[in-house]
Amino acid sequence: MDLQFEAIDEDMPGPKWRRVFDRHWHAYSRWFVRDGVRSRPTYFMSLKALRKHMPELLPTYEAIVATAGDGDLEARFLSMWCPPFYVGGCSQAILTGAEPALIRNYDYSPRLLEGTWLASRFNGKRVVAVVDCLWGVLDGINEDGLAVSLSFGGRTAAGQGFGIPVVLRYVLEFASTTAEAVAMLQRIPVHMSYSIAVIDRQGKHATVYVNPDRPAEVVERRVSTNHQHGVEWARHAEITKSVEREAAVEKSLSGSADVDRVLSGFLRPPVYQTSYGRGYGTLYTAVYRPLDASVELVWPGSVWRQSCAEFQDEVRIIRFNDGDSGGFAPTFKQGAVSS
Repeated sequence: MDLQFEAIDEDMPGPKWRRVFDRHWHAYSRWFVRDGVRSRPTYFMSLKALRKHMPELLPTYEAIVATAGDGDLEARFLSMWCPPFYVGGCSQAILTGAEPALIRNYDYSPRLLEGTWLASRFNGKRVVAVVDCLWGVLDGINEDGLAVSLSFGGRTAAGQGFGIPVVLRYVLEFASTTAEAVAMLQRIPVHMSYSIAVIDRQGKHATVYVNPDRPAEVVERRVSTNHQHGVEWARHAEITKSVEREAAVEKSLSGSADVDRVLSGFLRPPVYQTSYGRGYGTLYTAVYRPLDASVELVWPGSVWRQSCAEFQDEVRIIRFNDGDSGGFAPTFKQGAVSS
């Protein structure tokens, strides 16, 4: 199948973001109320949670909601307070040394990826991020050189908290260092388990295990896949090859690993996955470079580079072939930005 990746440069929510909203809202709204509209928190509950845990983000949230039309369901969804449970894959590696970097594979179904790459300045700070839930962050970097990404933590625990994409949005909007990011991750409640990779321009880094049922934990790990201290959800770990991917990335980091060497490992099995039909295929590889606040989205044979300083609107169409059916690498073609 073909998937559109669209790079959008828009400082504040406006017509470009509204076009993205219109494209995806039908699917998102059906997902959000899949268990019934009464199963989701009310607008006032969602607003109260944002005011309590991320008050600095409220003006941005209000601007996003207004651009979406000020509807009740839209406002509840965009708060990302207690959304439905969902799972994915992902592999992450933090590189230290002369050139600090964060490399990650995002593994998911191409049918469910939004495919928006957004450069914004919601709160005066330039942020470039791959977006989820219309304004949340799957992975991204800000102009201070702070980079973050998420990976599902491999646990079935769920609780009262935020969807992690809005938390990472908050981190990139208001943190400049790994220490500041970690402090935020330690105090904001999340509704599912995730492993968060963080690195800043000084090379300070952390992997943070966030969970809905226990305190956030900072661990001395530079690699994360889809389990935390150990495998708790055996079936998910087996299907996604979580243990095998972790071992492969750890091996690529051994010795004097540089960005190119580690990246090459992310573009090969078992780290690079092609089971798109089962929802566990690598949709993109991202390479974040804090020194110049740049990022590359990479597919085998193709690199798409942007940065906080230079970001251009563009569309690329990625074609995914299910590896379970004999296909392998996705291919892409460049396209024009739709009006």
